[in-house]
Amino acid sequence: MSARPKVVIVGAGFGGLQCAQALIGEPVDVLVIDDRNYHLFTPLLYQVASCLLAPSEITTPLRTLFRGAPNIRYRQGHVEAIDTNAKSLTLADDDVLAYDALVIATGSVTNYYGKSDVRAQALGLKDLGEALRLRNHVLTCLERAVIEPEGDDRRRHLTFCVVGGGPTGVEYAGALAELVRLVLPREYPDLDHRDVRIVLVEGTDRVLPAFAPRLSAYAKQALERLGVEVRCNSLVASADGRSVTLVDGTHVPTYSMIWAAGVQPADPLDGATAASSGRIAVDDHLRVVGAEDAYAIGDVAAGRDHKGATLPMLATPAMQEGRYVAREITNGPSAKPFRYRNRGTLATVGRSAAVGKIGPLQLTGFIGWVVWLTVHLYYLIGFGNRVRVLARWAYYYVRLERPVRIIARANDP
Repeated sequence: MSARPKVVIVGAGFGGLQCAQALIGEPVDVLVIDDRNYHLFTPLLYQVASCLLAPSEITTPLRTLFRGAPNIRYRQGHVEAIDTNAKSLTLADDDVLAYDALVIATGSVTNYYGKSDVRAQALGLKDLGEALRLRNHVLTCLERAVIEPEGDDRRRHLTFCVVGGGPTGVEYAGALAELVRLVLPREYPDLDHRDVRIVLVEGTDRVLPAFAPRLSAYAKQALERLGVEVRCNSLVASADGRSVTLVDGTHVPTYSMIWAAGVQPADPLDGATAASSGRIAVDDHLRVVGAEDAYAIGDVAAGRDHKGATLPMLATPAMQEGRYVAREITNGPSAKPFRYRNRGTLATVGRSAAVGKIGPLQLTGFIGWVVWLTVHLYYLIGFGNRVRVLARWAYYYVRLERPVRIIARANDP
């Protein structure tokens, strides 16, 4: 047994992975625990759901990432409970593991805001399984529409209600609209792409509410040019599998409700140290309040910027927090608190159109799209993935093709 401090990182998303990689070669033994054995590049998940990218192009096996790192180990498992007093955690298989330092980086899960009927009917877009399910569902709807006679059932198969006007909802609605416009005229002669209805529902007064109003207006116009029906100041009241009803009484007949309306922290502490935001309360050094040698980073943590505002649930804060905590563990507590450096925000709205803010610059159109491509390629894990994704994007740009259009389901034994 090693006498070196044992660091346990729970979660291998953006924050957990950055923390683990920053600890490679340091005088600590690191155990990374995650119930999936790969790192998922979630910003491009919607492109898997919209038939542009294959799953392998936005994922990397964790054991591949830690190959050649003698002090890093990976264990597949789910953490059921954490005892910060005893400095131990319990896995779903009842194994109990001790730690000297703990990093909680469990990320977030979809938030259905307590609506059980919505949860039962919604198609999520938060993990790889949900993206593949959504891809299968949309393709199946098109196939069913071909054989359905004109009428309500056909219209339901060709109507897609996307709930949530943040980056995920906007990007998926735009990608779905382009899939319909590109594929249906050439490969579905029995369908008219103008019969497909895509409705984007947003609860605030504009899409991309975290962006500047000018960028939100541009994104709305870009979506409408693609044929997306944008409904702001609208909330979902109920759903029953055949329709979505909004709070104003509007009835959207559809078999497809795609839920991109928000997330909530996946807190393994069960709210024991939750802040008002529902995330784990941490101090300026990202230490869990009331716990010794325990840190929380990313979506699950209520980290704050220099103005006291809670950090957004995005990849860039999580990555910076992961590297900061690694330094705290290696070098000991520093006098310098964590400070988030905002690198900007970006969102794409279909082919050749994007919006973004980097420093004082507000980007739209083709220039914004090029910046969006460059940033996402830079942050994508693995050189091979970067090459494959770049080739796929180039092929799509020139040929206007969505090549990953197979309906594939696993057969359980």
